[in-house]
Amino acid sequence: MTTIELSKNALTVLEKRYLLRDENNKVIETPEDMFDRVASFIATTDEEKEEFLELMTSLRFLPNSPTLMNAGTALGNLSACFVLPIEDDMTSIFEAVKYAALIQQSGGGTGFSFTKLRPKNDVVKTTGGVASGPISFIEVFNSTTNTIRQGGRRRGANMGILRVDHPDIMEFITCKEDQTRFTNFKFSVALTESFMKSVEKNEDFDLINPRNNKAVGKMNAKEVFNKIVEMAWKNGEPGIVFIDRINQDNPTPELGEIESTNPCGELPMLAWESCNLGSINLLQHISKRKIDWDLLEKSVRAAVRFLDNVIEKNNYILPKIEEMTKANRKIGLGIMGFADMLIKLRIRYDSEEGLLAASKVMDFVQKTARDESSNLGKERGNFPNFNKSIYREKIEHLRNATVTSIAPTGTISLIAGCSSGIEPYYALAYTRNVLDGKKLLEVNPIFEQELKNLKLHTEDLLEKVSSSNTIQGLDDIPEELREIYVTSHDINPEWHIKMQAAFQKYNDNATSKTINFASTATKEDIAIAYMFAYTQGCKGITVYRDGSRKYQVLTTKKAEPADPKTLTIISEKVEPRPRPEVTEGKTHKIRSGCGNLYVTVNRDETGVCEVFVQVGKSGGCIASQSEAVGRLISLALRSGIKLESIADHLAGIRCPSPNFYQGQTVLSCPDGIAHVLEKYLDGETIFRANGTIACPDCGSMLEFAEGCFTCRSCGYSKCD
Repeated sequence: MTTIELSKNALTVLEKRYLLRDENNKVIETPEDMFDRVASFIATTDEEKEEFLELMTSLRFLPNSPTLMNAGTALGNLSACFVLPIEDDMTSIFEAVKYAALIQQSGGGTGFSFTKLRPKNDVVKTTGGVASGPISFIEVFNSTTNTIRQGGRRRGANMGILRVDHPDIMEFITCKEDQTRFTNFKFSVALTESFMKSVEKNEDFDLINPRNNKAVGKMNAKEVFNKIVEMAWKNGEPGIVFIDRINQDNPTPELGEIESTNPCGELPMLAWESCNLGSINLLQHISKRKIDWDLLEKSVRAAVRFLDNVIEKNNYILPKIEEMTKANRKIGLGIMGFADMLIKLRIRYDSEEGLLAASKVMDFVQKTARDESSNLGKERGNFPNFNKSIYREKIEHLRNATVTSIAPTGTISLIAGCSSGIEPYYALAYTRNVLDGKKLLEVNPIFEQELKNLKLHTEDLLEKVSSSNTIQGLDDIPEELREIYVTSHDINPEWHIKMQAAFQKYNDNATSKTINFASTATKEDIAIAYMFAYTQGCKGITVYRDGSRKYQVLTTKKAEPADPKTLTIISEKVEPRPRPEVTEGKTHKIRSGCGNLYVTVNRDETGVCEVFVQVGKSGGCIASQSEAVGRLISLALRSGIKLESIADHLAGIRCPSPNFYQGQTVLSCPDGIAHVLEKYLDGETIFRANGTIACPDCGSMLEFAEGCFTCRSCGYSKCD
């Protein structure tokens, strides 16, 4: 078998998450073996097997992660995305909890609409009590996800959606202001056409109790819209979906309305539906600075057949999911490597030429995929609900109710060695902290090769690139490169939205994309973007303002000049100020892998001045080391060291027994102490390079794109 050329990071990801292991946790297959396993299982003939194997080993196409992980194994779930219904009764709610746990254990992500749940304090006739409302039940789902490790390889992800006319909508909009809550959920508000018109007219709209579909009050639409904007400005959530627009493209409206999407929003689905995804790597379809359309057609047709086969080969977790999935046979073929493709074609991302390239390539993919689905319809039969679909009077044959969807491709794009999804480059170079305080410079391989070709490749230049969000101001780099190598923050949000809309026009489902904003962006900027996305025909939008979350895990910012008042002259000995006679504080309990960790934080008139640490009832080395850590923290604090610096240095230290506690990853006792200290930072933002908060697996930095944090070192992602 031909050896596949894979990057070091790709091999790391495969060994850590994809390749099979024996009972002793030893890797027992190579990447070539993995692709052979998948192709053998998915194919129906020897000819198909060879075609599918070549398709994957050439890295022209990869299926979603569950297919790579589970094809040909006992687990057998090959789908990434599911939507489960939640009705307004306890049986339905807790059945959904159980089903979500089973799905996430097998490697899938789940979407829910909580709109049908009666609002808080509404009457419950069966008990004579009052309802606790949808937010309280979302807590139950979130806690369940905390306990589930997906197939032993990744943690679960959820989408929670609430219609804007639900009486509890304001609580839903603001409940993630505390970023330690609902850490396993992404939230989106389902906006209706009537609501958007009310926003434009600054009118009130009705709040509807889902128990009886009666109006129970009114709110001003502009005020609700502004609150969504405010929260998105603060930390990127909630996102929004235009639910009526989604249902306009519902291929089977006779079966019901679409109420929710998968965790990243690119797959609106009916209750009980699942969908399997795959992505074409555009980078592998460029030859001599041109798109190889013949090769692209070959790849798309093979990929459609591959994904259709997955529907038959899938091991469905629930009979209802199997029935609904096979009745509609939805597949979601998308793309990755778009930014790479533009670079190879010498096209700037934020340009009319870039939009034209997006439209042209996605139009081709959609038409080819639909044509191949039509061929399969003739060969294998139409999807069973075809006569209940919007296609029945337009065409004669169609195997799949949907054929295209643009998903995040966090880890599979890393395996394929290309840029993720349709996103621009996030950074061309950045520094990653590794063991023992060493730093590793990561550089975009295409950009690095261009520098080598121009004989400009030096460590000094790469350090300059790494220290900035952009190369636009670097005169050391030729203008011809600065013109095309634009990164996320070089691009005006308007162009991000235009690009999303260009792809959405030729997409059966929806388009996953993050609209990046600079840290200086205003709430008005976010509001304008939301309205622009609405007018441009997007089905939803996710925004992210740089630095707005508590943990900015990947930063390429140039460090701000230090305040001379905070500097200590090295040649002088630092004398800590005396401990005050009286301090006031609190003791925090947090669970670590070593047991319960008790951290007491005391203040005096100048702020936090000392920390005491105890681990359960431990003695010996653990007790002495914990006491030593507390003493050293206290000494540092009274010597003028900033609390955020101490917390930042403790965060990310790993031990062999990490733990999850109240939605947080506690990697070790020092990391747990950092979690506590961060509560005392008075809202200050920590810019980290180690990414440990968001990457529980390897402690490396994460890249925020397409609505989720993804580790480009180990492949961790909640929404791949």
